[in-house]
Amino acid sequence: MHDVGMDMNKEKYQRIALVVEFDGRNFHGWQKQDNARSVQGCLNDALATLEGHPVVTAAAGRTDAGVHAEALLTHADVSLARWQRSPRAYLHGCNSKLPDEIRVVGVRAVGADFHARFHCHGRAYRYQIWNRNTASALQRWRHWWMPRKINIELMQQAATYCLGEHDFSALRGAGCQAAHAEKNIRLLEVTQYEHCISIEVAANAFLYHMVRNLVGNLVEVGAGKRTPDDFALLLASGDRSLGAATAPARGLYFTNAFYEGFCSRELIGVQNERF
Repeated sequence: MHDVGMDMNKEKYQRIALVVEFDGRNFHGWQKQDNARSVQGCLNDALATLEGHPVVTAAAGRTDAGVHAEALLTHADVSLARWQRSPRAYLHGCNSKLPDEIRVVGVRAVGADFHARFHCHGRAYRYQIWNRNTASALQRWRHWWMPRKINIELMQQAATYCLGEHDFSALRGAGCQAAHAEKNIRLLEVTQYEHCISIEVAANAFLYHMVRNLVGNLVEVGAGKRTPDDFALLLASGDRSLGAATAPARGLYFTNAFYEGFCSRELIGVQNERF
């Protein structure tokens, strides 16, 4: 079934993938809401203006209010004739209708049965921490400011306990609707360049608030409030109440979505992504 509420016999459609970049600070997350500004709502409206009828998009994942994205993959059904005339219409055309905080940065045709969420076999995020004794005037909405000195070597040691398939109930946010807490983290790296600490994480799927809860606990290790072994015991306990507070949304970025044969960052010209 197509996402648009149209008689599919009247006009032929092409399903396309659109890679979306956005600054999440002025949005109530990805998902369209009746009484709040959302990224999906703005993208649906831009596509509807181009198509001349309602269009509904679907994304690889939902982001919370304040979370950013560099390469969130979405899909939509659009006019086959317009797509064949000019695929760039769905790049530059959409961008001319979108607010400055949202940009379509890549497009490609996909099969009629492709689904951005259900066909996604992996997702990646980056979390950024500003580790300096003074906050940044330039990076205020891009990082979590952490004035206390952070030992990233301790964070790196703790991160190794997360690699592979585990029950991540200890990092599961309240209200999570996932059927189970077993996820497979395939990449988790903690690096630092000058004042910026970056935590890169990729997994087959994530629980609600899992990345932000992971970051909150790794920061406690880096700050010396618990040891890497304490972190391992926390994971084994499966008890979220024993963990650290959830890291703020503003430091989190959706960076990649993985599919059979391609990933979202490849559609914007970034190659050699690991997963």
